[in-house]
Amino acid sequence: MSVAWTAISEDRLPVVVDAVRTPFVHSGGAYAELRNFELGAVPLRAVLARTGLAAGDIGMVTLGCVVQDVEATNVAREAMLTAGYPSLTPASTVSMAGISPEASVAGLCDMIALGRLDFAVGGGTENFSDLPIRMSRNVRKRAVKLGAARTTRDRLRIVAGLRPWDLIPEVPSSKDLTTGLTMGAACEAMAGRFGVTREAADTYAERSHHRAAAAWDAGWFDEEVVPVEAPDGRMVTQDDGIRADTSVDRLARLKPAFDPANGIITAGNASGLTDGATALLLASAGAADRRGLTARAIVRDYEFTGVADMASEMLMGPAVAIPRLLRRQGLTPADIAAFEVHEAFAVQILANQAGLADADYAQTVADLAAPIGEIPLDKLNIHGGSLALGNPFAATGGRLIATAIRRIRASGERYAVIATCAGGGLGAAMLLENPAAT
Repeated sequence: MSVAWTAISEDRLPVVVDAVRTPFVHSGGAYAELRNFELGAVPLRAVLARTGLAAGDIGMVTLGCVVQDVEATNVAREAMLTAGYPSLTPASTVSMAGISPEASVAGLCDMIALGRLDFAVGGGTENFSDLPIRMSRNVRKRAVKLGAARTTRDRLRIVAGLRPWDLIPEVPSSKDLTTGLTMGAACEAMAGRFGVTREAADTYAERSHHRAAAAWDAGWFDEEVVPVEAPDGRMVTQDDGIRADTSVDRLARLKPAFDPANGIITAGNASGLTDGATALLLASAGAADRRGLTARAIVRDYEFTGVADMASEMLMGPAVAIPRLLRRQGLTPADIAAFEVHEAFAVQILANQAGLADADYAQTVADLAAPIGEIPLDKLNIHGGSLALGNPFAATGGRLIATAIRRIRASGERYAVIATCAGGGLGAAMLLENPAAT
């Protein structure tokens, strides 16, 4: 799926007015007592407070969410109401695995470009501290039958079909339903296919943590991150997964997490379970201008894709989506000042880099005559990435957009690209343009 705004008037161009996020923290930590919609409400309030726009001006709220709460299946609706938005404002929740936030933003941009909305809020919220743990399928099926049973004898016969192991709760996992592979196991297959080594993965992980620590120390994230008051009264102000003192030597001592015999993915070179939320205020360029709001970036184009072989390419979405996006816009990596690419695993980043440089992969998967080449490291995640900052699935894409925009605004350069892989063999890329550089 793809779209370009070539036929859209300047007035209807979709723009990002502001983008904020909560600190990303370890699951089971500071946000453990918050419901997902309560966490999502925090940046929804903040993005209005920072821009001065009234909640009633928002035409639609769409949030991504991967792990759904059965009591709040439309988490966007509950979050916006908790944040004080009027009930007249519609809200929807989208789920597209780890590219859910990009899906929320892209859908709203379409509506803005078509003239259906002037202002909207997109983003995502994910709280793994409040997982929807359920009973086994046998218990669920028999519970439904119990509700329809009319006699004691019928009820006893239904209950008699239960076994002790049926009562063990089922906790959601990262295992892909189609392939049966966890994301880690799928990424190990990518490492074998593209020749990624343990040393290279650990070296990249060290880079991510050191750069994230330096960025926080320099105040880089101060504008992007809004504090959260936890239920116990603590003020959460920073991401808590950054290990400033990590080193390749320390990382090398960790045991493989998914393949004990030959694996190279460890807890040190993988992103962990993280809670967090993001919100982006989107508008048409004309509406923003008329309200005296600054358009921080134009959403020029986006690309959603799947991979060809889910068993060996599960998280190769960026290597497919980025070349297609750039080709359609007539751009090369040299034209892009900033790349923000999701780091699910260090192996995943390095495998995607190899795919971008591989001629056969470029031709068969991205339909390119020649590969675009690896993303230069001096353009890639220069302030750290998900390995250090954390990865709340439905909030990460919003963080990528927020950081990419601030990078090109700070440098005065024109283009940024964000890209994400996702479970189910999905991928997304988005082209952002600095209006001040056009």
